[in-house]
Amino acid sequence: MTSGYLALVLHAHLPFVRHPESDYVLEEEWLYEAITETYIPLLKVFEGLHADGVDFKLTMSITPPLLSMLRDPLLQERYDQHLAQLQKLAEREVERNHFNDHVRYLAEYYVKEFAEVRSIWESYHGDLIGALKKFLDSNNLDIITCGATHGYFPLLKINPETVWAQIKVAAEHYEQEFGRSPNGMWIPECAYYNGLEELVADAGIRYFLIDGHGVLYAQPRPRYGTYAPIFTEPGVAVFGRDHESSQQVWSSELGYPGDPTYREFYKDLGWEAEYEYIKPYVMPNGQRKNTGIKYHRITTRGADLGAKEYYDPYWAREKTAEHAGNFMFNRQHQIDHLCETMGREPIVVSPYDAELFGHWWYEGPWFIDYLMRKAYYDQNAFEMTHLSDYLQAHPQQQVARPAQSSWGYKGFHEYWLNHTNTWIYPHLHKAGERMIELARRESADELQERALNQAARELLLAQSSDWAFIMSSGSMVPYAERRTKSHLLRFNKLYESITASQIDSGWLEKVEYMDNIFPQVDYRVYRAKSS
Repeated sequence: MTSGYLALVLHAHLPFVRHPESDYVLEEEWLYEAITETYIPLLKVFEGLHADGVDFKLTMSITPPLLSMLRDPLLQERYDQHLAQLQKLAEREVERNHFNDHVRYLAEYYVKEFAEVRSIWESYHGDLIGALKKFLDSNNLDIITCGATHGYFPLLKINPETVWAQIKVAAEHYEQEFGRSPNGMWIPECAYYNGLEELVADAGIRYFLIDGHGVLYAQPRPRYGTYAPIFTEPGVAVFGRDHESSQQVWSSELGYPGDPTYREFYKDLGWEAEYEYIKPYVMPNGQRKNTGIKYHRITTRGADLGAKEYYDPYWAREKTAEHAGNFMFNRQHQIDHLCETMGREPIVVSPYDAELFGHWWYEGPWFIDYLMRKAYYDQNAFEMTHLSDYLQAHPQQQVARPAQSSWGYKGFHEYWLNHTNTWIYPHLHKAGERMIELARRESADELQERALNQAARELLLAQSSDWAFIMSSGSMVPYAERRTKSHLLRFNKLYESITASQIDSGWLEKVEYMDNIFPQVDYRVYRAKSS
Protein backbone atom coordinates (compact mmCIF):
# COMPACT_ATOMS: atom_id res chain seq x y z
CA MET A 1 0.00 0.00 0.00
CA THR A 2 1.35 3.41 -0.97
CA SER A 3 1.86 6.23 1.52
CA GLY A 4 0.70 9.02 -0.78
CA TYR A 5 0.73 10.61 -4.22
CA LEU A 6 3.01 12.66 -6.45
CA ALA A 7 1.49 14.87 -9.15
CA LEU A 8 3.75 16.52 -11.73
CA VAL A 9 2.10 19.49 -13.44
CA LEU A 10 3.56 21.05 -16.59
CA HIS A 11 2.33 24.50 -17.60
CA ALA A 12 2.75 24.78 -21.39
CA HIS A 13 2.36 28.39 -22.44
CA LEU A 14 3.61 30.93 -24.94
CA PRO A 15 2.06 34.28 -25.84
CA PHE A 16 0.16 34.48 -29.11
CA VAL A 17 2.82 35.51 -31.65
CA ARG A 18 1.76 35.30 -35.28
CA HIS A 19 2.80 37.80 -37.93
CA PRO A 20 1.41 36.94 -41.37
CA GLU A 21 2.08 40.55 -42.40
CA SER A 22 5.86 39.89 -42.25
CA ASP A 23 8.08 37.26 -43.81
CA TYR A 24 10.18 37.02 -40.65
CA VAL A 25 9.66 38.06 -37.03
CA LEU A 26 12.20 36.80 -34.49
CA GLU A 27 9.60 36.33 -31.75
CA GLU A 28 7.80 33.66 -33.79
CA GLU A 29 10.84 31.50 -33.12
CA TRP A 30 9.80 31.23 -29.46
CA LEU A 31 7.23 28.72 -30.72
CA TYR A 32 9.59 26.93 -33.11
CA GLU A 33 12.25 26.49 -30.44
CA ALA A 34 9.68 25.15 -27.98
CA ILE A 35 8.34 22.66 -30.54
CA THR A 36 11.83 21.33 -31.29
CA GLU A 37 13.19 21.35 -27.75
CA THR A 38 10.16 20.78 -25.51
CA TYR A 39 6.86 19.70 -27.08
CA ILE A 40 8.13 17.05 -29.49
CA PRO A 41 10.67 15.66 -26.97
CA LEU A 42 7.90 15.39 -24.36
CA LEU A 43 5.65 13.72 -26.89
CA LYS A 44 8.48 11.28 -27.66
CA VAL A 45 8.73 10.49 -23.92
CA PHE A 46 4.98 9.89 -23.67
CA GLU A 47 5.02 7.61 -26.69
CA GLY A 48 7.95 5.63 -25.29
CA LEU A 49 6.32 5.19 -21.90
CA HIS A 50 3.07 4.09 -23.48
CA ALA A 51 4.82 1.64 -25.81
CA ASP A 52 6.64 0.07 -22.84
CA GLY A 53 3.47 -0.36 -20.81
CA VAL A 54 4.26 2.33 -18.24
CA ASP A 55 0.91 3.68 -17.07
CA PHE A 56 2.21 7.20 -16.47
CA LYS A 57 0.11 10.05 -15.07
CA LEU A 58 0.80 13.73 -15.60
CA THR A 59 -1.22 16.95 -15.51
CA MET A 60 -0.47 19.37 -18.34
CA SER A 61 -1.97 22.75 -19.06
CA ILE A 62 -2.01 23.86 -22.68
CA THR A 63 -2.96 27.51 -22.78
CA PRO A 64 -5.36 28.75 -25.47
CA PRO A 65 -2.70 30.93 -27.20
CA LEU A 66 -0.31 27.98 -27.47
CA LEU A 67 -3.07 25.64 -28.57
CA SER A 68 -4.12 28.15 -31.25
CA MET A 69 -0.58 28.57 -32.55
CA LEU A 70 0.06 24.82 -32.68
CA ARG A 71 -3.13 24.43 -34.74
CA ASP A 72 -2.36 27.33 -37.11
CA PRO A 73 -1.49 26.27 -40.71
CA LEU A 74 0.71 29.33 -41.33
CA LEU A 75 2.83 28.69 -38.24
CA GLN A 76 2.97 24.97 -38.99
CA GLU A 77 4.34 25.77 -42.46
CA ARG A 78 6.85 28.25 -41.07
CA TYR A 79 7.98 25.76 -38.43
CA ASP A 80 8.53 23.17 -41.15
CA GLN A 81 10.83 25.63 -42.93
CA HIS A 82 12.58 26.52 -39.67
CA LEU A 83 13.29 22.86 -38.95
CA ALA A 84 14.56 22.28 -42.49
CA GLN A 85 17.02 25.16 -42.08
CA LEU A 86 18.16 23.77 -38.74
CA GLN A 87 18.75 20.35 -40.32
CA LYS A 88 20.84 21.92 -43.10
CA LEU A 89 23.00 23.72 -40.56
CA ALA A 90 23.59 20.53 -38.55
CA GLU A 91 24.60 18.66 -41.71
CA ARG A 92 27.03 21.44 -42.65
CA GLU A 93 28.47 21.24 -39.15
CA VAL A 94 29.30 17.57 -39.69
CA GLU A 95 31.06 18.41 -42.96
CA ARG A 96 33.15 21.28 -41.59
CA ASN A 97 34.34 19.63 -38.37
CA HIS A 98 36.69 17.01 -39.76
CA PHE A 99 39.51 17.97 -37.43
CA ASN A 100 37.67 18.07 -34.14
CA ASP A 101 36.36 14.63 -33.26
CA HIS A 102 34.23 15.78 -30.32
CA VAL A 103 32.49 18.59 -32.18
CA ARG A 104 31.88 16.27 -35.12
CA TYR A 105 30.40 13.72 -32.71
CA LEU A 106 28.05 16.41 -31.36
CA ALA A 107 27.14 17.61 -34.85
CA GLU A 108 26.25 14.05 -35.84
CA TYR A 109 24.20 13.83 -32.65
CA TYR A 110 22.22 16.93 -33.66
CA VAL A 111 21.67 15.58 -37.17
CA LYS A 112 20.13 12.47 -35.67
CA GLU A 113 18.10 14.42 -33.13
CA PHE A 114 16.62 16.81 -35.68
CA ALA A 115 15.80 13.87 -37.94
CA GLU A 116 13.84 12.29 -35.07
CA VAL A 117 12.01 15.58 -34.50
CA ARG A 118 11.20 15.68 -38.23
CA SER A 119 9.94 12.10 -38.12
CA ILE A 120 7.56 12.76 -35.23
CA TRP A 121 6.41 16.06 -36.74
CA GLU A 122 5.58 14.43 -40.05
CA SER A 123 4.02 11.33 -38.52
CA TYR A 124 1.34 13.58 -37.00
CA HIS A 125 1.18 15.86 -40.06
CA GLY A 126 2.16 18.76 -37.82
CA ASP A 127 -0.82 18.24 -35.50
CA LEU A 128 0.81 18.07 -32.07
CA ILE A 129 -2.48 18.81 -30.31
CA GLY A 130 -4.02 15.74 -31.91
CA ALA A 131 -0.97 13.77 -30.82
CA LEU A 132 -1.33 14.90 -27.20
CA LYS A 133 -5.09 14.28 -27.27
CA LYS A 134 -4.35 10.54 -27.58
CA PHE A 135 -2.91 10.61 -24.09
CA LEU A 136 -5.83 12.65 -22.78
CA ASP A 137 -8.16 9.99 -24.16
CA SER A 138 -6.08 7.19 -22.58
CA ASN A 139 -6.17 9.07 -19.22
CA ASN A 140 -2.38 9.30 -19.05
CA LEU A 141 -2.57 13.08 -19.39
CA ASP A 142 -4.96 15.36 -17.60
CA ILE A 143 -4.88 18.27 -20.07
CA ILE A 144 -6.25 21.44 -18.49
CA THR A 145 -6.80 25.01 -19.64
CA CYS A 146 -5.75 28.48 -18.51
CA GLY A 147 -6.94 32.07 -18.95
CA ALA A 148 -7.85 32.81 -22.57
CA THR A 149 -4.70 34.88 -23.14
CA HIS A 150 -2.99 34.40 -19.77
CA GLY A 151 -4.44 37.61 -18.35
CA TYR A 152 -3.37 38.56 -14.83
CA PHE A 153 -6.70 38.23 -13.04
CA PRO A 154 -6.11 40.29 -9.84
CA LEU A 155 -5.14 43.30 -11.96
CA LEU A 156 -8.16 42.93 -14.26
CA LYS A 157 -10.82 42.38 -11.61
CA ILE A 158 -11.80 46.08 -11.54
CA ASN A 159 -13.99 44.95 -14.47
CA PRO A 160 -15.16 41.48 -13.36
CA GLU A 161 -16.69 40.81 -16.77
CA THR A 162 -13.21 40.85 -18.29
CA VAL A 163 -12.02 38.13 -15.91
CA TRP A 164 -15.16 36.13 -16.70
CA ALA A 165 -14.41 36.46 -20.42
CA GLN A 166 -10.84 35.19 -19.89
CA ILE A 167 -12.21 32.11 -18.12
CA LYS A 168 -15.27 31.43 -20.25
CA VAL A 169 -13.56 31.90 -23.61
CA ALA A 170 -10.79 29.53 -22.48
CA ALA A 171 -13.27 26.84 -21.39
CA GLU A 172 -15.23 27.10 -24.63
CA HIS A 173 -12.07 27.02 -26.74
CA TYR A 174 -10.88 23.89 -24.92
CA GLU A 175 -14.19 22.16 -25.59
CA GLN A 176 -14.05 23.09 -29.27
CA GLU A 177 -10.57 21.61 -29.59
CA PHE A 178 -10.83 18.52 -27.37
CA GLY A 179 -14.53 17.68 -27.58
CA ARG A 180 -15.00 17.80 -23.81
CA SER A 181 -15.01 20.35 -21.01
CA PRO A 182 -11.77 20.97 -19.08
CA ASN A 183 -11.60 19.53 -15.58
CA GLY A 184 -9.00 21.98 -14.36
CA MET A 185 -7.44 25.38 -14.92
CA TRP A 186 -3.97 26.75 -14.39
CA ILE A 187 -4.66 30.22 -13.05
CA PRO A 188 -2.32 32.52 -15.02
CA GLU A 189 0.82 33.19 -12.96
CA CYS A 190 -1.02 31.31 -10.15
CA ALA A 191 -2.49 34.76 -9.38
CA TYR A 192 -5.53 34.35 -7.15
CA TYR A 193 -7.91 36.90 -5.61
CA ASN A 194 -10.88 36.31 -3.33
CA GLY A 195 -14.00 35.42 -5.27
CA LEU A 196 -12.22 34.07 -8.36
CA GLU A 197 -13.44 30.57 -7.49
CA GLU A 198 -17.04 31.63 -8.16
CA LEU A 199 -16.24 32.49 -11.77
CA VAL A 200 -14.26 29.26 -12.20
CA ALA A 201 -17.21 27.28 -10.81
CA ASP A 202 -19.65 29.06 -13.13
CA ALA A 203 -17.51 27.94 -16.08
CA GLY A 204 -17.88 24.30 -14.97
CA ILE A 205 -14.23 23.83 -13.96
CA ARG A 206 -13.57 21.47 -11.02
CA TYR A 207 -10.18 22.65 -9.79
CA PHE A 208 -7.35 25.14 -10.21
CA LEU A 209 -3.77 25.58 -9.01
CA ILE A 210 -2.18 28.41 -7.04
CA ASP A 211 1.11 28.96 -5.24
CA GLY A 212 1.71 27.23 -1.93
CA HIS A 213 1.28 30.28 0.31
CA GLY A 214 -2.15 30.89 -1.22
CA VAL A 215 -3.23 27.62 0.40
CA LEU A 216 -1.09 27.84 3.55
CA TYR A 217 -2.69 31.16 4.52
CA ALA A 218 -6.24 30.16 3.63
CA GLN A 219 -9.04 30.76 6.13
CA PRO A 220 -9.56 28.68 8.14
CA ARG A 221 -5.98 27.41 8.04
CA PRO A 222 -5.83 24.09 6.19
CA ARG A 223 -5.12 21.21 8.50
CA TYR A 224 -2.81 19.51 5.98
CA GLY A 225 -1.14 22.55 4.45
CA THR A 226 -0.40 22.13 0.76
CA TYR A 227 -0.45 18.33 1.02
CA ALA A 228 -4.17 18.05 0.40
CA PRO A 229 -6.40 20.23 -1.75
CA ILE A 230 -8.94 22.53 -0.17
CA PHE A 231 -12.47 23.00 -1.43
CA THR A 232 -13.86 26.48 -1.85
CA GLU A 233 -17.47 27.26 -0.95
CA PRO A 234 -18.67 26.92 -4.59
CA GLY A 235 -17.14 23.41 -4.58
CA VAL A 236 -14.06 24.12 -6.72
CA ALA A 237 -10.90 22.39 -5.46
CA VAL A 238 -7.63 24.28 -5.06
CA PHE A 239 -4.18 22.64 -5.18
CA GLY A 240 -1.10 24.43 -3.84
CA ARG A 241 2.46 24.14 -5.11
CA ASP A 242 4.89 22.14 -2.96
CA HIS A 243 7.96 24.25 -2.25
CA GLU A 244 10.41 21.43 -1.47
CA SER A 245 10.02 19.45 -4.71
CA SER A 246 9.80 22.63 -6.78
CA GLN A 247 13.08 23.96 -5.44
CA GLN A 248 14.94 20.82 -6.44
CA VAL A 249 14.19 21.58 -10.07
CA TRP A 250 13.64 25.35 -10.19
CA SER A 251 16.39 26.75 -7.96
CA SER A 252 19.28 28.32 -9.88
CA GLU A 253 21.59 27.46 -6.96
CA LEU A 254 20.26 24.10 -5.76
CA GLY A 255 18.29 22.77 -8.72
CA TYR A 256 19.32 19.92 -10.99
CA PRO A 257 19.51 22.01 -14.21
CA GLY A 258 22.61 23.80 -12.94
CA ASP A 259 24.72 20.62 -12.82
CA PRO A 260 28.11 21.03 -14.58
CA THR A 261 27.42 18.01 -16.81
CA TYR A 262 24.36 19.54 -18.45
CA ARG A 263 24.27 21.55 -21.67
CA GLU A 264 25.05 25.26 -21.45
CA PHE A 265 22.08 27.29 -22.70
CA TYR A 266 23.89 30.58 -23.27
CA LYS A 267 26.71 29.38 -25.57
CA ASP A 268 25.18 28.84 -29.00
CA LEU A 269 26.65 28.30 -32.47
CA GLY A 270 24.76 31.35 -33.73
CA TRP A 271 27.04 33.56 -31.64
CA GLU A 272 30.19 31.44 -31.81
CA ALA A 273 30.62 30.61 -35.50
CA GLU A 274 32.50 32.75 -38.01
CA TYR A 275 30.08 35.38 -39.30
CA GLU A 276 30.13 34.68 -43.04
CA TYR A 277 29.59 30.98 -42.37
CA ILE A 278 26.66 31.43 -40.00
CA LYS A 279 25.07 34.37 -41.85
CA PRO A 280 22.61 32.25 -43.93
CA TYR A 281 21.24 30.73 -40.70
CA VAL A 282 20.62 33.85 -38.63
CA MET A 283 18.18 36.72 -39.10
CA PRO A 284 17.50 38.09 -42.60
CA ASN A 285 19.13 41.39 -41.59
CA GLY A 286 22.30 39.49 -40.69
CA GLN A 287 21.94 39.87 -36.94
CA ARG A 288 23.10 36.86 -34.95
CA LYS A 289 20.66 34.75 -32.92
CA ASN A 290 20.48 31.40 -31.17
CA THR A 291 20.29 28.44 -33.52
CA GLY A 292 19.71 25.68 -30.97
CA ILE A 293 23.03 23.98 -31.73
CA LYS A 294 25.15 24.13 -28.59
CA TYR A 295 28.44 22.30 -28.07
CA HIS A 296 29.34 23.13 -24.48
CA ARG A 297 28.34 22.14 -20.97
CA ILE A 298 27.81 24.29 -17.89
CA THR A 299 31.22 23.16 -16.55
CA THR A 300 31.21 25.43 -13.49
CA ARG A 301 28.51 27.83 -12.36
CA GLY A 302 29.37 31.45 -12.95
CA ALA A 303 32.30 30.62 -15.22
CA ASP A 304 33.01 32.84 -18.21
CA LEU A 305 31.49 31.42 -21.41
CA GLY A 306 34.98 31.11 -22.86
CA ALA A 307 35.90 28.64 -20.12
CA LYS A 308 33.11 26.17 -20.91
CA GLU A 309 34.12 22.63 -21.81
CA TYR A 310 32.57 20.39 -24.45
CA TYR A 311 29.23 18.77 -23.79
CA ASP A 312 28.65 15.02 -23.93
CA PRO A 313 25.01 13.84 -24.15
CA TYR A 314 25.98 10.34 -22.98
CA TRP A 315 27.23 11.56 -19.61
CA ALA A 316 24.40 14.09 -19.38
CA ARG A 317 21.87 11.31 -19.79
CA GLU A 318 23.61 9.30 -17.08
CA LYS A 319 23.45 12.30 -14.76
CA THR A 320 19.76 12.74 -15.59
CA ALA A 321 19.04 9.18 -14.47
CA GLU A 322 20.92 9.89 -11.24
CA HIS A 323 18.91 13.05 -10.61
CA ALA A 324 15.61 11.31 -11.36
CA GLY A 325 16.56 8.66 -8.81
CA ASN A 326 17.45 11.34 -6.29
CA PHE A 327 14.16 13.16 -6.86
CA MET A 328 12.26 9.89 -6.39
CA PHE A 329 14.24 9.07 -3.22
CA ASN A 330 13.46 12.48 -1.74
CA ARG A 331 9.76 12.17 -2.57
CA GLN A 332 9.65 8.71 -0.97
CA HIS A 333 11.01 10.06 2.31
CA GLN A 334 8.96 13.24 2.10
CA ILE A 335 5.72 11.35 1.49
CA ASP A 336 6.44 8.67 4.11
CA HIS A 337 7.13 11.39 6.68
CA LEU A 338 4.03 13.36 5.71
CA CYS A 339 1.83 10.26 5.86
CA GLU A 340 3.04 9.47 9.35
CA THR A 341 2.60 13.06 10.51
CA MET A 342 -0.76 13.69 8.85
CA GLY A 343 -2.34 10.31 9.51
CA ARG A 344 -3.53 10.20 5.91
CA GLU A 345 -2.08 9.96 2.41
CA PRO A 346 -0.59 13.28 1.25
CA ILE A 347 -0.41 14.55 -2.31
CA VAL A 348 2.72 16.43 -3.34
CA VAL A 349 1.94 18.77 -6.23
CA SER A 350 5.02 19.74 -8.25
CA PRO A 351 4.24 22.31 -10.96
CA TYR A 352 6.72 23.69 -13.49
CA ASP A 353 6.74 25.63 -16.74
CA ALA A 354 6.76 22.96 -19.44
CA GLU A 355 9.36 24.90 -21.43
CA LEU A 356 11.86 24.37 -18.62
CA PHE A 357 12.01 20.75 -19.77
CA GLY A 358 13.99 20.75 -22.99
CA HIS A 359 14.28 24.42 -23.88
CA TRP A 360 15.95 25.84 -20.77
CA TRP A 361 17.01 22.50 -19.29
CA TYR A 362 17.89 20.46 -22.34
CA GLU A 363 17.92 17.17 -20.43
CA GLY A 364 14.52 17.83 -18.79
CA PRO A 365 12.48 15.42 -20.95
CA TRP A 366 14.97 12.65 -20.11
CA PHE A 367 14.46 13.46 -16.43
CA ILE A 368 10.69 13.02 -16.77
CA ASP A 369 11.15 9.77 -18.69
CA TYR A 370 13.48 8.30 -16.03
CA LEU A 371 11.31 9.54 -13.18
CA MET A 372 8.15 7.99 -14.59
CA ARG A 373 9.88 4.66 -15.19
CA LYS A 374 11.61 4.58 -11.81
CA ALA A 375 8.40 5.55 -9.98
CA TYR A 376 6.53 2.79 -11.84
CA TYR A 377 9.06 -0.02 -11.38
CA ASP A 378 11.40 0.81 -8.51
CA GLN A 379 9.30 1.94 -5.56
CA ASN A 380 5.93 1.57 -3.87
CA ALA A 381 6.01 4.48 -1.42
CA PHE A 382 3.92 6.74 -3.62
CA GLU A 383 1.67 6.60 -6.65
CA MET A 384 2.03 8.96 -9.59
CA THR A 385 -1.31 10.60 -10.24
CA HIS A 386 -2.89 13.47 -12.08
CA LEU A 387 -5.21 15.88 -10.40
CA SER A 388 -8.50 14.73 -11.92
CA ASP A 389 -7.86 11.14 -10.85
CA TYR A 390 -6.95 12.30 -7.35
CA LEU A 391 -10.15 14.30 -6.93
CA GLN A 392 -12.26 11.45 -8.20
CA ALA A 393 -10.72 9.14 -5.58
CA HIS A 394 -10.81 11.77 -2.79
CA PRO A 395 -14.10 13.68 -3.09
CA GLN A 396 -14.12 14.99 0.48
CA GLN A 397 -11.72 17.75 1.60
CA GLN A 398 -11.62 20.65 4.02
CA VAL A 399 -13.49 23.80 2.98
CA ALA A 400 -11.44 27.03 3.12
CA ARG A 401 -10.92 30.33 1.31
CA PRO A 402 -7.47 30.75 -0.29
CA ALA A 403 -5.33 33.82 0.30
CA GLN A 404 -4.51 36.33 -2.40
CA SER A 405 -1.23 35.27 -4.00
CA SER A 406 0.84 34.57 -7.11
CA TRP A 407 3.97 32.58 -7.88
CA GLY A 408 5.87 35.72 -8.85
CA TYR A 409 8.43 37.85 -7.03
CA LYS A 410 7.58 38.11 -3.30
CA GLY A 411 4.49 35.97 -3.92
CA PHE A 412 2.10 38.71 -4.95
CA HIS A 413 1.62 41.11 -7.87
CA GLU A 414 4.78 43.23 -7.91
CA TYR A 415 6.34 41.71 -11.03
CA TRP A 416 3.28 42.58 -13.11
CA LEU A 417 2.69 45.99 -11.54
CA ASN A 418 5.79 48.18 -11.19
CA HIS A 419 7.48 51.19 -12.72
CA THR A 420 8.17 49.34 -15.99
CA ASN A 421 4.59 48.38 -16.78
CA THR A 422 2.13 50.28 -14.60
CA TRP A 423 1.24 52.50 -17.57
CA ILE A 424 -0.65 49.69 -19.30
CA TYR A 425 -3.40 49.21 -16.71
CA PRO A 426 -5.41 52.44 -17.09
CA HIS A 427 -5.61 51.65 -20.81
CA LEU A 428 -6.61 48.02 -20.20
CA HIS A 429 -9.24 49.06 -17.67
CA LYS A 430 -10.69 51.71 -20.00
CA ALA A 431 -10.78 49.21 -22.86
CA GLY A 432 -12.51 46.74 -20.52
CA GLU A 433 -15.19 49.32 -19.72
CA ARG A 434 -15.68 50.00 -23.42
CA MET A 435 -15.91 46.29 -24.24
CA ILE A 436 -18.59 45.80 -21.57
CA GLU A 437 -20.45 48.71 -23.13
CA LEU A 438 -20.18 47.16 -26.61
CA ALA A 439 -21.36 43.81 -25.28
CA ARG A 440 -24.72 45.32 -24.36
CA ARG A 441 -25.40 45.98 -28.04
CA GLU A 442 -27.17 43.69 -30.42
CA SER A 443 -25.29 43.64 -33.70
CA ALA A 444 -27.10 45.36 -36.53
CA ASP A 445 -25.66 43.17 -39.28
CA GLU A 446 -22.93 40.65 -40.05
CA LEU A 447 -20.24 43.32 -40.48
CA GLN A 448 -20.94 44.82 -37.06
CA GLU A 449 -21.01 41.34 -35.50
CA ARG A 450 -17.55 40.66 -36.94
CA ALA A 451 -16.26 44.00 -35.65
CA LEU A 452 -17.65 43.34 -32.17
CA ASN A 453 -16.07 39.90 -32.07
CA GLN A 454 -12.75 41.31 -33.25
CA ALA A 455 -12.90 43.94 -30.51
CA ALA A 456 -13.21 41.07 -28.02
CA ARG A 457 -10.12 39.40 -29.53
CA GLU A 458 -8.06 42.59 -29.42
CA LEU A 459 -8.88 43.21 -25.77
CA LEU A 460 -8.03 39.62 -24.84
CA LEU A 461 -4.69 39.85 -26.67
CA ALA A 462 -3.83 43.17 -25.02
CA GLN A 463 -4.49 41.64 -21.58
CA SER A 464 -1.79 38.95 -21.85
CA SER A 465 0.33 38.91 -18.69
CA ASP A 466 3.34 38.10 -20.87
CA TRP A 467 3.70 41.70 -22.02
CA ALA A 468 3.89 43.08 -18.47
CA PHE A 469 6.25 40.24 -17.51
CA ILE A 470 8.60 40.99 -20.40
CA MET A 471 8.64 44.69 -19.51
CA SER A 472 9.72 43.74 -15.97
CA SER A 473 12.36 41.29 -17.18
CA GLY A 474 14.06 43.88 -19.38
CA SER A 475 14.35 41.50 -22.35
CA MET A 476 12.51 42.10 -25.66
CA VAL A 477 10.80 45.12 -24.08
CA PRO A 478 10.14 47.04 -27.34
CA TYR A 479 8.25 44.06 -28.73
CA ALA A 480 6.08 43.72 -25.59
CA GLU A 481 5.31 47.44 -25.59
CA ARG A 482 4.51 47.38 -29.30
CA ARG A 483 2.16 44.43 -28.89
CA THR A 484 0.29 46.06 -26.00
CA LYS A 485 -0.10 49.33 -27.88
CA SER A 486 -1.07 47.74 -31.20
CA HIS A 487 -3.90 45.67 -29.70
CA LEU A 488 -5.20 48.63 -27.72
CA LEU A 489 -5.07 50.87 -30.79
CA ARG A 490 -6.95 48.31 -32.85
CA PHE A 491 -9.49 47.87 -30.09
CA ASN A 492 -10.09 51.62 -29.79
CA LYS A 493 -10.42 52.00 -33.55
CA LEU A 494 -12.99 49.20 -33.56
CA TYR A 495 -14.86 50.78 -30.65
CA GLU A 496 -15.01 54.16 -32.37
CA SER A 497 -16.04 52.72 -35.73
CA ILE A 498 -18.77 50.55 -34.14
CA THR A 499 -20.23 53.37 -32.07
CA ALA A 500 -20.15 55.68 -35.11
CA SER A 501 -21.56 52.95 -37.41
CA GLN A 502 -18.64 53.55 -39.80
CA ILE A 503 -16.82 50.21 -39.99
CA ASP A 504 -14.03 49.91 -42.55
CA SER A 505 -14.62 46.40 -43.89
CA GLY A 506 -11.24 46.21 -45.68
CA TRP A 507 -9.29 47.18 -42.56
CA LEU A 508 -11.38 44.82 -40.43
CA GLU A 509 -10.59 41.92 -42.76
CA LYS A 510 -6.85 42.59 -42.44
CA VAL A 511 -7.04 42.70 -38.64
CA GLU A 512 -9.12 39.49 -38.54
CA TYR A 513 -6.42 37.79 -40.61
CA MET A 514 -3.56 39.00 -38.39
CA ASP A 515 -5.23 38.41 -35.01
CA ASN A 516 -7.21 35.28 -35.80
CA ILE A 517 -7.26 33.71 -32.33
CA PHE A 518 -10.62 32.33 -31.08
CA PRO A 519 -12.49 32.18 -34.41
CA GLN A 520 -15.73 31.27 -32.60
CA VAL A 521 -15.57 33.97 -29.92
CA ASP A 522 -18.86 35.72 -29.12
CA TYR A 523 -18.53 39.31 -27.90
CA ARG A 524 -21.60 38.81 -25.70
CA VAL A 525 -19.37 36.93 -23.25
CA TYR A 526 -18.61 40.36 -21.77
CA ARG A 527 -22.17 40.79 -20.59
CA ALA A 528 -22.80 40.43 -16.87
CA LYS A 529 -23.58 36.78 -16.17
CA SER A 530 -26.96 37.60 -14.65
CA SER A 531 -28.19 39.27 -17.85
